[in-house]
Amino acid sequence: MIDTLAIVLIFLSVYSYAVYPILLVLLNIFFKKKVLAADIEPTVSIIIAAYNEESKIREKLRNTMELDYPRDKIQFIVASDASSDLTEEIVREFPEVQLLRTPERGGKERAQRLALEAATGEIMVFTDAGTLLDKDGIRRIVRNFADPAVGAVSSRDQVLSSQSGNAEDIYVRYEMKLRRLESDFNGVIGLSGSFFAARSEVCSDWSEDLTSDFNTVFLAQKKGFRAISDDNAVGYYRDIQKGHSETKRKTRTLIHGIHAFMRTLELLNFFKYGAFSWQLASHKLMRWLVPLFLSALFVTSIIGALVGSGLCTALLVLQITFYGSSLLGLMWEGSRKWFPIKIPFYFVSVNLAIVLAWTAYLKGERMRVWNPTVR
Repeated sequence: MIDTLAIVLIFLSVYSYAVYPILLVLLNIFFKKKVLAADIEPTVSIIIAAYNEESKIREKLRNTMELDYPRDKIQFIVASDASSDLTEEIVREFPEVQLLRTPERGGKERAQRLALEAATGEIMVFTDAGTLLDKDGIRRIVRNFADPAVGAVSSRDQVLSSQSGNAEDIYVRYEMKLRRLESDFNGVIGLSGSFFAARSEVCSDWSEDLTSDFNTVFLAQKKGFRAISDDNAVGYYRDIQKGHSETKRKTRTLIHGIHAFMRTLELLNFFKYGAFSWQLASHKLMRWLVPLFLSALFVTSIIGALVGSGLCTALLVLQITFYGSSLLGLMWEGSRKWFPIKIPFYFVSVNLAIVLAWTAYLKGERMRVWNPTVR
């Protein structure tokens, strides 16, 4: 009985990370959907929400000004969330950019909503101050809207890592491959918040308290559109050097995500949203429950080892070794040595962020404002 419970907990722990992707691979053999992309030039509004980005905003705007897209069809907007540094002064150095400012800090989504009120494009492109684009990045992402079924498009994240084989980079690559599988099958359940695009009609019911990278998918679903990912549209950003900074960032993002998920539970209605409901439960909910499954597995392994279960004894040894390796990874966090042990450390830090996010959410904490991540 105890061995069966341990096996079930192992399955639940790895489902989101391994079983779900395998199922998507199999489903794509028979049900892969193509996107009818074509070279089009709709009017575009580029929206950059910023708070105290004086160290990044000049490079970002120079990169934006170099984009290969007709100037008469592109609108540049920077929405400052009541920045208190030199961000707005730097933006004024670029006369083509329309600068908007919230009267007080209200969060990224409020700044984006302010920008949407002034936006005139057929396609809204959202991008962060710390994200750089290829010269033809806008052309690549908007060509997907030639398909009338597409309502939102996510970019592919690429880490500009200062360390070869950085753990964050490996995790991002895994997430991007998973997103590609989801996109090919039915559609993604989340966008890259650093660079994504959506039809203007999809953005008409913008929410200030739901994370935009998830809520845009939700809005697209409600209006009968797919949200997809395009590997050819890339958003580049630098890696985070310190694990505790990554944990803090992950925790903030997860609180936002959990809040959005709990506000849109109707998306789990399989009879209404079909495969999307299964994808949402598999990728998000099951991922967010992994710490619970792992904790139960650890306790079960201890009990099983005490009553003489060989399987549980072996599992206990493996878990102690894995978690011990994560502590060593913490010790050598800033070093390039012993990279393999940094993977357990990164996995543990991600799941620690999930625990902290659930705890904060259940205490009533909600993330409305944000500070730029130091990279």
